[in-house]
Amino acid sequence: MKIVAVTACAGGIAHSYMAAEAIKKSAKKAGDEAKVEIQGSMGLENRLKQSEIDEADMVLLVANIAVREIGRFKGKKIVEIDPGKFVADGDKSLLLAKEKGGFIPTNQ
Repeated sequence: MKIVAVTACAGGIAHSYMAAEAIKKSAKKAGDEAKVEIQGSMGLENRLKQSEIDEADMVLLVANIAVREIGRFKGKKIVEIDPGKFVADGDKSLLLAKEKGGFIPTNQ
């Protein structure tokens, strides 16, 4: 599965980067391909190309703040997950994202 993800947190530092690493690690472990854009205090890092977004099977928004330039993902299957949740258990979060295909409440 091709996955593109955006990470963003209120502080724009720790959880954004930790979640990005968790996504990459969990995707690799699951045999998926993941590209991750970080929207942090330094701005947009590793900006996703529109072609990567268009080719993706799933878009992960691992954020607890508004994602910038959300229009780029119009028409895509979008799954929203809190960054802290992905940091705590990336493998479980990725599995739930694939199964549910939508917003994952923080109590799951």
